[in-house]
Amino acid sequence: MKGKTCCVTGHRDLPQNEINKIKTALAHEIDAAVTDGFTCFMSGFADGVDQYFVELVLERKQTTPALELIAVIPYRKRLDSLNKKTRTRELLEACADVVVIQEKYLPSVYSHRNRYMVEHSDRVIAVYDGRETGGTAKTIRFTHRMKKELRDVSVNKELSRAERIAEFVQQIKNPYHFKCGRFTVQASFSAEGATLEECIKGILR
Repeated sequence: MKGKTCCVTGHRDLPQNEINKIKTALAHEIDAAVTDGFTCFMSGFADGVDQYFVELVLERKQTTPALELIAVIPYRKRLDSLNKKTRTRELLEACADVVVIQEKYLPSVYSHRNRYMVEHSDRVIAVYDGRETGGTAKTIRFTHRMKKELRDVSVNKELSRAERIAEFVQQIKNPYHFKCGRFTVQASFSAEGATLEECIKGILR
């Protein structure tokens, strides 16, 4: 990797009403990095922020061919999965290099991927909504420990009731049959059945 390197970390589950703002802010940070002499950009290729970052870097590569994009994939089967989808396969093919952290999946593999990117970067862009747990929060803490430059893109997680409902339905796909942790929830309605209030009273007796 030549020149200064910048990587990204961020959430996969972003509020729909924030995505365009996040893309604009990411574009601004990428442009600022290019102006500051960064020529290499790394992404872990997760859904959400990572792939938005990839698309934005590749857009800029069209006018600045010296830019390089490095894909840092946590394990081999994840790479295989990305290659099965036309969109992500094309993004991978546009990368200067693809780094696979390890061959087999282990629970710690995502932490290892994030650590690799921070260790090999001079600047980290973090798209972050303030939550204290998860991979993005851990990566930010590691960035501070490594004394690397951190640039924040904040996410507004305050949604209206209607937006929260819409996002919940989008995530679970089928509101009548979905999983909550290790439990499967199946909902049905009957004109002759008990009301929700009566069911709750029955549970609380």
